This record gives sequence, C-alpha cells and structure tokens, in this order.
Amino acid sequence: MIDSPAAVVAGLGTVLGIWAHPDDEAYLSGGLMAMARDNGSRVVCVTATRGERGTAHVDWPPPRLAAARTGELARCLRILGVAEHHWLDHRDGHCAAAPEPEAVAPLCELIERVGPDTVLTFGPDGITGHPDHRAVSAWASAAFDRAAPPGARLLYATFSERRAPRWSALNKSLGVFPPGHPIMTPAHRLAVDLVLDPATAARKVRALAAQESQTAGLIAGLGVDLYTAWVSDEAFVERSLMSG
Repeated sequence: MIDSPAAVVAGLGTVLGIWAHPDDEAYLSGGLMAMARDNGSRVVCVTATRGERGTAHVDWPPPRLAAARTGELARCLRILGVAEHHWLDHRDGHCAAAPEPEAVAPLCELIERVGPDTVLTFGPDGITGHPDHRAVSAWASAAFDRAAPPGARLLYATFSERRAPRWSALNKSLGVFPPGHPIMTPAHRLAVDLVLDPATAARKVRALAAQESQTAGLIAGLGVDLYTAWVSDEAFVERSLMSG
C-alpha cells in the first residue's frame, strides 16, 4: 500500500528547513510545510540571507530590497502556518566566501535546540547551481553530521524525473536554470515525492505571491493556472542517495 502524501509528511516529524534566500523555502517545500503544520508537526525555517541582491532593478537597491523581502517572507510563512523562523544574516551572494566554521556553528546550535526528526536543504547541486545554495547545502550537511539527534534524516531538495517531459521546455525558456540544471532524480530514489492537492497547491501559490518582489512578474507572465501546476510537485532524496 502506498502511503498518502499526508502520511508521508506526518512521518517526517519535526521539520527544520535550512535555505539561502527568501522564497527558496516556499518554492521547494511550501506545500510540505503547510501539510506538516496542518498535521500538528513543528516546522522551523532558517534563511541564510535577506536576498538583498535578488534583482538588479534600480528601484530595488539592496537595503530597500532586504527590508521588503524580510516582510514578504514573514507574510509567506504566516500563510503556510510556520511561526518559527531564524535569520542567519549572511550577505546575499557571498555565502561561499563565509568561513565555514562560523557559518556552521549557529546551525549546530539550532539543530541541538530544535532536535529535528528531518532536516531539509539543498543538495550539493544547489538546484540552480547558485553558489549560495551550494554553500548552504554544505553548511547544513556539516551541522547535521555534528549535531543531529540519532535517527534524524537529512533530505536534499530535487526534482522528480517524471517532471522533465512536461516542464523542460518551459524551464529553458524562462532561463531559471543554467545548463545541466535542474538535476532530475528517478522516482525509485525519492524519499519524498509530493504532488500537491489543489487546496495545498493554491495555498503554496498564495505564499509565493506574498513574496511579490520575486514572483509577481513570473505569476503574471505564466498565469496563475500554469504557475500553480509548475510549482505543484515537491521532491526530496536522502543525502546518501543524492548525486551531486
């Protein structure tokens, strides 16, 4: 018998997500977080930067964009039901240059305090190859190894291989992913493979829409229906099975 999506998410227990920029958490795990909270599970979110370099538009100098994205993420997490959030306040675009011991130490402290059953983060590929994503993956993995409780799981975000036929052309046209990304994972290797139900998908889109400085143009360009379908899958692989 195949477990239902709700049962799969409930089985993750207390969830700690460790991400690089505001909107990473919603794109990669927004539905999962909402379902976990609806199940009564604890969900804690960590964001490494304020995303102050998320656009080069002259109307959004870094200090203004950082302030805007701080508020946007708070609204996004409220929609998802997530009340526990921590900023690391690294500089956007400079995570790879941060001394690893200084970056890993606060994550170890958080893991020790939260005692997560499941830690979610990027795989070594960083989904898009972004240096900040890759650095956060390395930090989270090192902190997990040092501080995670016995039996905890480390899951890396990925994309199910079954998505490729439908979305490869659109992904290429949008320029969201550089050549060679996203790396697809066969279904049999996935630890979590969610196809969000319509209500959860709509809630995820509302959460993403709250981060309007990053998503408004894309939602308008694709239309809500296509955008919703595009973000309605979430997948994770056990660290030991993730190719990097």
